[in-house]
Amino acid sequence: MMNEQRIPEIPAEKFRFIQQNEKIHDERIKTKPIGYFKDAWLRFVRNKSAVVAFGLIVFLVLFAIIVPFISRYDVTFRSGYYKTMQPRNKWFVGSGFWDGGKQENLNKDSFEAIRAIGVETGRNVIMKENRVYTDSKGVEYHDVRVDSYYRVGFAYINLTQDEYTKLQQYQTEKNIQVIYPLSATAGTDFLQGNGGANYWYKLQNEASTSTGSPLLDEKGQLIPNYLTSAERNRAGYDSLRVSWDNGGPEGNEWLVYAQKNQSGYRVRVDYYEYFRYLYGQEPSFLFGTNGYGQDLLTCLAAGARLSFLLAIFVSVFNFLIGGIYGAVEGYYGGAVDMVMERISDVLYDVPFMVVATLFQLHLANTVGVLPSLLFAFVLTGWVGMAARVRMQFYRFKGHEYVLAARTLGASDRRLIFKHIYPNSLGTIITGSVLAIPGVIFTESMLSYLHIINLETSSLTSIGTLLAGGQGYLSTYPHIIFFPALFISILEISFNLFGNGLRDALNPSLRGAED
Repeated sequence: MMNEQRIPEIPAEKFRFIQQNEKIHDERIKTKPIGYFKDAWLRFVRNKSAVVAFGLIVFLVLFAIIVPFISRYDVTFRSGYYKTMQPRNKWFVGSGFWDGGKQENLNKDSFEAIRAIGVETGRNVIMKENRVYTDSKGVEYHDVRVDSYYRVGFAYINLTQDEYTKLQQYQTEKNIQVIYPLSATAGTDFLQGNGGANYWYKLQNEASTSTGSPLLDEKGQLIPNYLTSAERNRAGYDSLRVSWDNGGPEGNEWLVYAQKNQSGYRVRVDYYEYFRYLYGQEPSFLFGTNGYGQDLLTCLAAGARLSFLLAIFVSVFNFLIGGIYGAVEGYYGGAVDMVMERISDVLYDVPFMVVATLFQLHLANTVGVLPSLLFAFVLTGWVGMAARVRMQFYRFKGHEYVLAARTLGASDRRLIFKHIYPNSLGTIITGSVLAIPGVIFTESMLSYLHIINLETSSLTSIGTLLAGGQGYLSTYPHIIFFPALFISILEISFNLFGNGLRDALNPSLRGAED
């Protein structure tokens, strides 16, 4: 037998009555209740990857909104001389990275031509000379890093008399030389009497290959740094089939002719300084320029803004149409669901690519490219949302709390919006959010394949920028790199953010701790 443990006796005076004369009632909860959205927010912030993704999305949206307003350029800006410029950040100048430089292998003539630009302008066009070598054929090459902005060098431009006078005044006020003497390579034929189309061709086609030698006359005097329109007319007489020896003005007659017919000037300018004269700032592009000479930073922000607006509109329309359609299907079921589901099946099986292409061919000419693309997205895009909402309604409409509310006389509207929709909200919102990067990616694909073209004089899109940089992938990869980086970060961020949002809005996880 087991030994019995004896419990010592406790004196009666040590016992007392509790709450003998008090009313017993529930105590008030001292902590504040946590609502649905606050609980969802608390669970969302615990998901670090979703928070970082949300921060990146906010940054990209602010980038698309703010940059077009603060940029020194706009989408309409184009510069024929500053096409395919390398990215340049003034804080990195001289570092060998992000400084507007480009690695090139130049033969001796090209090297001397570029070096001459630096001699004449006083700028370091050649940033660094790595090595000089000779190939198997005995040709000398220079491996150098060249400043793509200074490399533009000189250009011939036409100015009216007023423009020429204003440019001369600008030079005097700023103490900056913009107009340079005509170079010997362009003027030799003219001095030797070999005018006509031959001289005009050389004058038209000379750009940055100047030797730096000014044009001098027989006495070694400097020739004026411009040609009047009358002199250009004389140089172009061959195109008018007028020979200098047969009816053309000569000697003093030519001087009189020049004075009477002078209406403008063709001058040789340092285009770097001329750009500053035109726009009041140095040519410098943070992301470089594309094949049209547009600032990639501005175009990327403007294209992202257009893509965001298009995606948000599509997502809202799909949410409204698909949400209502799927709710009716899932709530009423039966014959209503069967008929509506067959309609959804027909639209779902229509390839979006075919719809978008047909709309661009036949509808875009009437309503425009952007509205027709929006219509193509909405026509079939809501089907997926409707299927998602329908599934959620079938899942929750048979639960006890819904049946209890129905027994108590709740209307269909109250059952849908008060009891079923809140429990489906997480999946529905997640689907709507994830539709945004899907629309942007689809638009980019259509633009890349040249099915649509959203580019106008004042608009562009990410897909258009990707398509435009395709031809420069091997030579100027920065043109396609920045749009590709933008859309990659966007897609990854939206997927991580959507997953975190789905978990945070799931009512079954409310109050759960990690």
